[in-house]
Amino acid sequence: MKEALTLAAFEEAAEQVKKVTLETKLMYSEYFSSMTGNKVYFKPENMQYTGAYKVRGAYYKISTLTDAERSKGLITASAGNHAQGVAYAAKQYGCKAVIVMPTTTPLIKVNRTKNYGAEVILYGDVYDEACAYAMKLAEENGYVFIHPFNDLQVATGQGTIAMEIIMELPTVDTILVPIGGGGLCTGVATLAKTLNPKIKIIGVEPAGANCMQESLKEGKVVTLPTVNTIADGTAVKTPGDKLFPYIEKYVDEIITIDDEELIVCFLDMIENHKMVVENSGLLSVAALKHLPAEGKKVVSVLSGGNMDVITMSTVVQQGLIQRSRIFTVSVLLPDKPGQLVGVADVIAKLRGNVIRLEHNQFVSINRNNAVELRITVEADGPDHKEEILKALEEGGYRPKVVRAML
Repeated sequence: MKEALTLAAFEEAAEQVKKVTLETKLMYSEYFSSMTGNKVYFKPENMQYTGAYKVRGAYYKISTLTDAERSKGLITASAGNHAQGVAYAAKQYGCKAVIVMPTTTPLIKVNRTKNYGAEVILYGDVYDEACAYAMKLAEENGYVFIHPFNDLQVATGQGTIAMEIIMELPTVDTILVPIGGGGLCTGVATLAKTLNPKIKIIGVEPAGANCMQESLKEGKVVTLPTVNTIADGTAVKTPGDKLFPYIEKYVDEIITIDDEELIVCFLDMIENHKMVVENSGLLSVAALKHLPAEGKKVVSVLSGGNMDVITMSTVVQQGLIQRSRIFTVSVLLPDKPGQLVGVADVIAKLRGNVIRLEHNQFVSINRNNAVELRITVEADGPDHKEEILKALEEGGYRPKVVRAML
């Protein structure tokens, strides 16, 4: 096995991954630059063939295997991006690939993995169960197991992202990198610091899955009792023990991000950059607001863009609610003609757009307040929302904001 995480290995990996990756040129973000006070660039790995950076590590790892090892077949466990990365990379080498995915994996991800020629086995309810089963199959059948992150060759392949960033923007000050198990951050941090020790590397984790942050506090790898985050690609309980020493040595800081921040970031990326970035990939975008405004050149690695449409629609809805661009208000009305028109007139005069009405005549036996009207309104933002609520209050309707449901 070739030595990993050396400059020579990174250079070799950079040449190898060119065979299976698209050129993801840095994108300058006027929107996030003006918002944060830094010069913000995106490394759009969400635009790769497989929708994520994972193909880099998978392909380089396979390239380091012998012909005899590749002929045995490859196996891994993943619910998403790594599965597609291994399947695609294996196809390029003509290897058999077996991917064990949890039974809860969205059908679109299962089908994409199959379309790259892999054999997919659905097993277990969570990744840990699928991974244990994949390792069992590897032992029984002699397959080579390709770990999603805890592998130095895999991390070397992921680190080629740093080489591309520095070649394109040699004066970069800070690189923000999402962290799940730590493979991407290990590769990027090690190469970036090797090439320029002055570059600041900041790892970004979900607040509900901050296994690397907790491990750094303890000075050793620790396992979280539970994880809870919408950033499923980085929902890892235990970081890679092979990677931890590199994170300790080369990562300057860890920032954690709440799910609510990811939701509004998704909206920002769709509206301002017309790009779909999955929740884990948005960690490095949400972290921008946590940096001091110093005019620094900051690169956020957008690690992936694989999001199913059901999740996407939910995130958009919640983002609109958080930004007060959609809200639902409840009013009680007398049970007599003309009341609905009065409420609608107040909202219309203030340019509120009614997108749903619910009319319930059975909330009370008191005919003076017998009808509950729930109105879901599209507004321009918090100020416009408050303007509409104030007008309804002044009209005697006693509005009460309730949770919006689209």
